Amino acid sequence: MLTWLSANLINIVLVAVLALIVTLLIRGMIRDRRAGKSSCGGSCASCGACGSCGRCGAVNAAQAGDSVPRS
Repeated sequence: MLTWLSANLINIVLVAVLALIVTLLIRGMIRDRRAGKSSCGGSCASCGACGSCGRCGAVNAAQAGDSVPRS
């Protein structure tokens, strides 16, 4: 068992570091989401996910002069 650990130590350390990085990235994304931060650039005309963000209806309604956002 000890020889296996010593032979694979670099792989074990590498996987542990990668797992830590992924965990920190996911934790940061969750915190940003809860804080209401977004990666949206605000340009709904060129947005590929316009129907899923919920913001496009309000932007389109404001541009059209409506007071009620469309969905």
